[in-house]
Amino acid sequence: MPALWNPDHNNIGIRGLHLDQQLQLLPMDSSKKTEVVLLACGSFNPITNMHLRLFELAKDYLNATGEYKVIKGIISPVGDAYKKKGLIPAHHRIIMAELATKNSHWVEVDTWESLQKEWVETVKVLRHHQEKLATGSRSHPQSSPVLERPGRKRKWADQKQDSSPQKPQEPKPTGVPRVKLLCGADLLESFSVPNLWKMEDITQIVANFGLICVTRAGSDAQKFIYESDVLWRHQSNIHLVTEWITNDISSTKIRRALRRGQSIRYLVPDLVQEYIEEHDLYNSESEDRNAGVTLAPLQRNTSEAKHNHSTR
Repeated sequence: MPALWNPDHNNIGIRGLHLDQQLQLLPMDSSKKTEVVLLACGSFNPITNMHLRLFELAKDYLNATGEYKVIKGIISPVGDAYKKKGLIPAHHRIIMAELATKNSHWVEVDTWESLQKEWVETVKVLRHHQEKLATGSRSHPQSSPVLERPGRKRKWADQKQDSSPQKPQEPKPTGVPRVKLLCGADLLESFSVPNLWKMEDITQIVANFGLICVTRAGSDAQKFIYESDVLWRHQSNIHLVTEWITNDISSTKIRRALRRGQSIRYLVPDLVQEYIEEHDLYNSESEDRNAGVTLAPLQRNTSEAKHNHSTR
């Protein structure tokens, strides 16, 4: 007796075919997502567990949208020329950041900004990293040296020959990972501080790169965007990520605790705590560093504003 046609058997074959097709399509679907590199600029004086959490929160948020795929995080400590009060030398801050990211598979530390003789505007740091991605210069590590893991002092003089700022270019990559600025709500709100930021820099940051801003529950970040014409105009390129698990760790509070001889354990990575204690990095003397010196962006932007006003 001839075997009867079994519709279930045929369906199994079709389902199998569809499964194979789906598996083949997965890379294609993934390739449609915009790859993102998260860049965090700041003093990292010292780096804290909260700094590291920002990367994880932003990565989870962007990946969950289905539109983005975060492929790398970059920590870029500011150079000594920033002149912030209490800012310890860059090589210590770089080493601490390297120690903090020792076990991370996707967050790394970049020294380019910290090696510049002059303070570099954040928008130029964004351009630098976007240009590196666009030109494929990742194969030339000398342009952005990576500190050896961990604890070894690097030869900073060897890197300076390649640390001059490159000619700025507006990012126009197609199929190239996009660099976005990762920050907290305090940086977003600092846009309103007179002469701390140039309006054209703010515009380029939000229009050409984008912000991933990690805020706290009840934060007024959305209101701040609403009250700024520039931020409102580019709000689609500003992603607000709410930190629901309250975390009030800050570098300022870490330094205060250290000055008072209080424990900072579990507030910073253990290796960072050990490094701070070994080199006695933070005390009343270190906190007076750059005291009375005008912050570099305020000095530069105020001077330029006066010059522009006098030439009108």
